[in-house]
Amino acid sequence: MKQKKKGLKNSAVLLGVTGSVASYKAPDLVKALKQEGASVTVVMTDASSRFVTPLSLEIASGNRVYRGLFDEPVAAPHISLARDSDLMLVAPATANSIGKFASGVADDLLSTVYMAFRGKVVVAPAMNWRMYEHPTLQKNLEYLKSLGVEEVPPEEGRLACGEEGRGRMATIERIVDAASSALTEKSLAGRKLVVTAGPTREYMDAVRFMSNPSSGRMGYAIARRARRMGAEVTLVSGPSELSPPGGVAFKAVESAEEMREAVLESLKGAHALIMAAAVGDFRPAVKAGGKTEKSKVVSIKVERTPDILAEVGRRKRRPVIVGFAAEAGGNLERARKKLREKGADIMVYNDIAAEGSGFGTDTNKVVIMDKGGAEEYPLLSKDEVAGLVLERLASLWA
Repeated sequence: MKQKKKGLKNSAVLLGVTGSVASYKAPDLVKALKQEGASVTVVMTDASSRFVTPLSLEIASGNRVYRGLFDEPVAAPHISLARDSDLMLVAPATANSIGKFASGVADDLLSTVYMAFRGKVVVAPAMNWRMYEHPTLQKNLEYLKSLGVEEVPPEEGRLACGEEGRGRMATIERIVDAASSALTEKSLAGRKLVVTAGPTREYMDAVRFMSNPSSGRMGYAIARRARRMGAEVTLVSGPSELSPPGGVAFKAVESAEEMREAVLESLKGAHALIMAAAVGDFRPAVKAGGKTEKSKVVSIKVERTPDILAEVGRRKRRPVIVGFAAEAGGNLERARKKLREKGADIMVYNDIAAEGSGFGTDTNKVVIMDKGGAEEYPLLSKDEVAGLVLERLASLWA
């Protein structure tokens, strides 16, 4: 089947669930895949039904759950399931199922579907660490990878048997990210991107600081989507509660000066800089040691922070620059001025006064502009905005 280009949205995912203790997470995985816009059909092995019921997966997916090769009313279910799916995801994947796939054994519905499937396959192993590290299992995984199968490696931690080691199934977030990446066209392959995110903090003493309400969601969404599109990504982030996306180089900073230093260091060999961070414009001119008594603070003298975007824009040899302009009230002229004066190639105007847009939200209402014009978009998720920004960036290189 022809591969989708933009991730899980409108895709058909065939989820294989095998006999691991981690099978109990399968209903939540199904829900997460559906939240990304995918339709999900589940194939269970006999062993998996000891850990999770078919009914729970049927309710979660809204589709029939398939189990037996010969007890299905559909003729040749392994062929129809393979033909009608865009992605085959096996999570959890046991040592037994991985061994069958690698050796060509097709003695149940799931292994037979695998043999008939011609799309992208992703496996998320889950087992005891001794089994995962066994040379035979590793040999099987390496062989499957050589065929194009992608692995979402397990994590270290306490296992169901009580031992510690690498064998816990990857988080649902990582598995969904890998599934989406597998169905995303790699239009940024070979490109190195530096992305900034989050707020900055400028301390006036040991405990008080100037900052803003940026959550970092926009920058993190761009970094995650860019990696899915094949780019090598460095994410420079101010303080945020978000976990860094898998597969990106991550640099945590606090102040505007720290962000400047991290950005300039990361730009070596970079093809683009995407400044999605809400860098503070001012900082206290003097930082006091310890905690200042509030009765002694009458006023605070401030000074400008470094303008990272303008500094990079002035360079003779610079990457493509994407800036963000957080403005209130639909005044696009300030964003156009910023596009010109900062030396940017693309400017993303974000109306923080619009309902559902701006800091701390999961959506944004943006206008993406360059020297050739501007295009306005309705309220979209930040992940969708990230896709639009990166598609515009990719078009510059196309």
